Amino acid sequence: MPGFELFGDKERAQVNDVLESGVLMRYGFDGMRNGHWKAVELEKAISGRMKVKHTQLVSSGTSALTIALASAGIGAGDEVIMPTFTFVASFESIIALGAVPVLVDIDDTLTLDPKKVEAAITSKTKVVMPVHMCGSMAQLKELKQICTKHNLLLLEDACQAIGGSYNGKPLGSYGDLGCFSFDYVKTITCGEGGAIITNNDEYAVHADHYSDHGHDHTGKDRGAEAHPFLGYNYRISELNAAVGLAQIQRLDEFLSIQKKNYTVLRKAIENIPGVSMRRVPDGGEENYSFLSFFMPDEATTREVHKALGENEVDGCFYWFDNNWHYIKKWDHLKDLKSLGKLPEEVINGLPDYHSQDFGQSDHWLGRTISVLIKLSWTEEETKARAQKIKSVLNACCVGA
Repeated sequence: MPGFELFGDKERAQVNDVLESGVLMRYGFDGMRNGHWKAVELEKAISGRMKVKHTQLVSSGTSALTIALASAGIGAGDEVIMPTFTFVASFESIIALGAVPVLVDIDDTLTLDPKKVEAAITSKTKVVMPVHMCGSMAQLKELKQICTKHNLLLLEDACQAIGGSYNGKPLGSYGDLGCFSFDYVKTITCGEGGAIITNNDEYAVHADHYSDHGHDHTGKDRGAEAHPFLGYNYRISELNAAVGLAQIQRLDEFLSIQKKNYTVLRKAIENIPGVSMRRVPDGGEENYSFLSFFMPDEATTREVHKALGENEVDGCFYWFDNNWHYIKKWDHLKDLKSLGKLPEEVINGLPDYHSQDFGQSDHWLGRTISVLIKLSWTEEETKARAQKIKSVLNACCVGA
């Protein structure tokens, strides 16, 4: 998801603007910054693009998830439902607040199975956190219905799917809160950064304060600001925000390139016997950052993945064996390995993930290959790549 591929004059101009003022911090130093507030400008730009009232920029996607949960009052012993296929930041953010991550199977969308979500709800459940992995969305309509029925918060982790949409709404804006990541390998990047979006005024105020040591940001004297509640340092810098400000202006350009390259690859392989495509929920549009497809069985998938590498097709992921993204290798979560003592609510509340059956997730992810869509490919490179992938799939699937 490499926005960094097309860095150019716009990014350099925004960064130089910050360096010339000498103010790298997003708060204070009003007289020195010549009226430039990159973080504030980026927040306004994101709110406009995502059609929401509020955006809070923070230091990372992990920070965004943590702050979003905290802003809604999630804490010790509360249960948060999340998928087995995500990034480790999902459960890190939950545990950081003393809450309990409750992992639930995925289906052929590669996101939360709504039926499994409803079955996992207990009296301690407070949040359903769908993760829009690899550029495509969860079944948000069904999940929202479940949340409404059980009075739960719907928190969208859209860190890998900025620019996608569902029923005409930008991903991240459908739920009560949405989170984005702007790290170096996201569709648009700040180098490091993240954002929370919401239409809830209270959550927005909480996120603003909590991300900056509890400062209420009232007045123009930072030293005189009050602290209504405890907070921590999750601030973004003006340098990072400056890069993002240039990148958000290029988001539609990046999405257009991704869709064009994705379409070339998909058309080359979608009718090959034995190949089936990841399901995108009705009413949804991906951001086209990955082309994800299923093989008939795990053995064939492993064979195809190996063959793609041997044929120098880079950027192909077999998530089933990935340490970052699937529960199979999350022993540090299963064993609660931590440098410090964890809250009793987490220790006593975490399910036994060594013994829990996630056969449905294994079924889908064990057969999944995701191909990264790059922005920098030429038309000729994209077509050549498509033909190479097609040849590998034909050889493995139909013995050609």
